[in-house]
Amino acid sequence: MNHGKAILSGDAEQLTGGAIPGQQGPSYRLWRRSQAEVPVLIASPHCGRCYSDDVLAALRDPDQARLRLEDRHIDAVAHPVAAASGSSLLLAEAPRAMIDLNRSVEDVDWGMVRGARPGPRRHSLANRRSRNGLGLVPRRIPGMGELWRRPLTMPELDEWIESIYRPYHAALGAELESLRDRWGVALLVDLHSMPPLKKSHPQDRPAEFVVGDRFGASCDPGLVDLAIRYLGNHGRRVAHNRPYSGGYVLDRYGQTARGIHAVQIEVCRTAYLDSRLDLPSARVAAIAKLLAGLVRMLGAETRTMGRRGQIAQAAE
Repeated sequence: MNHGKAILSGDAEQLTGGAIPGQQGPSYRLWRRSQAEVPVLIASPHCGRCYSDDVLAALRDPDQARLRLEDRHIDAVAHPVAAASGSSLLLAEAPRAMIDLNRSVEDVDWGMVRGARPGPRRHSLANRRSRNGLGLVPRRIPGMGELWRRPLTMPELDEWIESIYRPYHAALGAELESLRDRWGVALLVDLHSMPPLKKSHPQDRPAEFVVGDRFGASCDPGLVDLAIRYLGNHGRRVAHNRPYSGGYVLDRYGQTARGIHAVQIEVCRTAYLDSRLDLPSARVAAIAKLLAGLVRMLGAETRTMGRRGQIAQAAE
């Protein structure tokens, strides 16, 4: 994994990697703590906002694509949460419009790519998202239609995968392995934001947070239960796996048998953005404080799980 070293922020060394075609900057930033207090990595794959002029020109409606596709300014929440909880932090710089880091690299809608393409593929879980327009490269959004003015070319797609997708996942996987090697266990908190959930009836009060664990497959159930109870005890409306159970990141990195746990947390955008769901509001500080407490608690429990595992191994 090739990183370009940047500045130190507190006890966190900032590392960068990858590249965004048409831009000068990296495709991700990683803050790795030399004195980590908890075996936790907070990651945000959909917070990137660095668009090249070519990408903006190719999008039919760049402003709407940004508002609808990005986990808008969730990094404004993630930064203080990581700082207050002593966690490592990985943030995407490349926008989801170019490539969705929470998708399988095989989840491509080949109908939007001009040029050479693979042979026939069967419909499977690997390409289920592309069939509804939100695959590796998003093609359409409900209510907006087609996102792009023109097809992608194979060289463009290949470059985006090699310079954005693979470096992000290399950094994510390596940091989780490093945490697990040190502590015997690691927890990934994959942080997202969601549009306000629709009411199922006039008196309904939809969830403000959704905790996803791939229906029990990606994380220890005790950690998930702690998260749900914590948010509920703080007067927050929380749902479990409905309507978001997590995606490719949890499928790939949630390896509980190896001591690597992964949970997705969706935050309603009304909780920290303005009325247009565009810019951070004064509520950011309160949401960050709430989630910092959650991550500290989950981190402490994860650390204890690692100690229990070490004691069990010593006894064998």
